[in-house]
Amino acid sequence: MAAATSLRLYPPNSNPLIFFSRKMVQFRGNSFFSTLRSSSSRFPTSVHPNPIRKPKPKSNGAVSVHPNPKPKPSGIVSVRPIPNGNLEPSGLVSIASSIPPPPPLPGVEGVMMEYICGQRRATLVAHSVWKHIVREGDTVIDATCGNGHDTLALLKMIADDTRKGRVYAMDVQKVALENTSLLLDHSVNPDEKELVELFSMCHTQMGDVVPDGVKVRLVAFNLGYLPGGDKKMITRSDTTLLAIEAAQKILMPGGLISIVAYVGHLGGREEFEKIEAFTSKLPFESWNCCKLQMLNRPLAPVLVFLFKR
Repeated sequence: MAAATSLRLYPPNSNPLIFFSRKMVQFRGNSFFSTLRSSSSRFPTSVHPNPIRKPKPKSNGAVSVHPNPKPKPSGIVSVRPIPNGNLEPSGLVSIASSIPPPPPLPGVEGVMMEYICGQRRATLVAHSVWKHIVREGDTVIDATCGNGHDTLALLKMIADDTRKGRVYAMDVQKVALENTSLLLDHSVNPDEKELVELFSMCHTQMGDVVPDGVKVRLVAFNLGYLPGGDKKMITRSDTTLLAIEAAQKILMPGGLISIVAYVGHLGGREEFEKIEAFTSKLPFESWNCCKLQMLNRPLAPVLVFLFKR
């Protein structure tokens, strides 16, 4: 009878489990053993094929832990989301919603953008431009005071402690002067109201109310009819052109003639066209003339600015 023999595959006096575990780690490139390595419980922590890195403390003492990217079956590596980003259902990171909206533009730039977007009236655009021209203590003229909104806006721009500024406001309609006075009573104190002088007269005579030697910083025209009044009482192209000529004579260099022309009522477009023809012929050495007009709103008011060099 043949004698039995035994085959030993591990060194004597060694633990067979640890011996074969180390051998499998040596063959970690083999596809068969790679399946065995997927379970970390089969290996001691010291020989784990993908050890976890210890977090490193930051300068402020805080600890930031980011696990190592692990390859996915598709070969795509997942990346941790960036700060302030949003993880979309697709797994991609979107940062569009994390970008704050641009701040509103200051001053006249913001008003112009709102006007372009249809969110501001032409008169408010004019007021915004005035603020870049008029200074405290200036002399200004409201050539068509109407219900007083332009007069009030000008008063707030020129009023100061010196009380040297003046607003000369005029209109041919008595009701317009009364409405302007009433608005001022409810909007400013008596001392401020004294800086406004109201005249019942045609704006062609504006030069008569300005004291000798005083130059005017701004002359404002808001043409058409009185809102809430008689729509048959309107400004006329012939007197408007004469008033613009009168304003040119008393305006200081660096001053502005501001015109809001309304073209939706009878006679309004003719008035605007004559103003446009007149101002387009002014010498560019002395005047900068421009207009703001909505192209697809034919009845919208038109802004005209005449800046004196």
